[in-house]
Amino acid sequence: MIERLDRLDPSSVQAQFMRLASERGRLETIFHALREGILVLDAQGRVTYANRAAGRLLGLDEATAIGQPMSRWIEEVDWQGLSQLATPEWGRMAAREIEIFYPEHRFLEMYLAPLESPEENGRPGVVMIVRDVTRERDQAAELVESERLNAILMLAAGVAHEIGNPLNSLGIHMQLMDRELRALPEDSRVPLQDLLTVARGEISRLDQILTQFLKAIRPSLPNFERGALPEIVAETLTTLAAEITDRQVVVEVEPSDDLPQAWVDRSQVRQAFFNVIRNALQAMAGGGVLRISYATSERMVGAIFQDTGPGMDPERMGDLFQPFETTKASGHGMGLMIVQRIVRDHGGTVMVDSLPDGTRIQLNFRRDDQRIRLLAPPAPPPSGEADS
Repeated sequence: MIERLDRLDPSSVQAQFMRLASERGRLETIFHALREGILVLDAQGRVTYANRAAGRLLGLDEATAIGQPMSRWIEEVDWQGLSQLATPEWGRMAAREIEIFYPEHRFLEMYLAPLESPEENGRPGVVMIVRDVTRERDQAAELVESERLNAILMLAAGVAHEIGNPLNSLGIHMQLMDRELRALPEDSRVPLQDLLTVARGEISRLDQILTQFLKAIRPSLPNFERGALPEIVAETLTTLAAEITDRQVVVEVEPSDDLPQAWVDRSQVRQAFFNVIRNALQAMAGGGVLRISYATSERMVGAIFQDTGPGMDPERMGDLFQPFETTKASGHGMGLMIVQRIVRDHGGTVMVDSLPDGTRIQLNFRRDDQRIRLLAPPAPPPSGEADS
């Protein structure tokens, strides 16, 4: 068109410019609609173009960023030195992952490629494509954690099952010893009978612990039904009533009028509440107060447990749900891991806060009135209207 420009009349030139302006507008609309950030940099590393996604991901204004050095937002790259790179080095720079903290914490995958710019004396500019991979990283981490958790649970279940076999054998031999003791004189039998009774009681207690442990960690799909969290909490407190009294703990339960029903497996949620409450009781060795309250949001309903124990070190918060991580000398470190699995299988969330005067744990579950329901199929038309 430039070669023919002197032969075009003004109306034709205007039509050509209008067409080019329209094409430019269409391309800008397309670029602004993309979810990936697109930036063009000159040979000095200054921004010459940025779409809206780039502004959203990097926290820049696409209009005022023009002419600004890219190092203002990403410092890890020598932007001015990019124009000096040879082709093989561009291959190593083509893709890399960076972590940013503004405007929010994200992981970004960044693609760089040279862009020839004649006005820069042959020195190439840079086209840069930025993609948010935070969710992909989180999903990959969750998958690895889930697989590791399942492997540990299966191993723990196998070990618990194998321990159960010698316990049964010990129980049988204790019964045989009891029969033999009956033949001894009373002055010799009574002391041995007392020792045998203690041993049989401890074996029975171990067997009960293993049974509850296997019920808690065996992977099983929740049997969902409508349930009121306060009712499940009350059932759990009844189970732990003796231990609550022995440890001199006062339990304060906040009224829960008009609390929405949850969509839960009652037995699994009871086990989760049991583990959280028991942890709280053990944290308050010299007595204390356990406050139980409830919270609701648009999609969730939760139970909150706050104790007056010593709290937790911030350094240990990251390992809170790791198996075999415990601050108790006699603990196995599986309790909160089981809680996390149960809540995760329910589509809920666990929130933990270490406060100056204790620990606060909130377990959130899906509300029954907010879950997706399938509509009933329409009733078939009467037989007389089927062919009309």
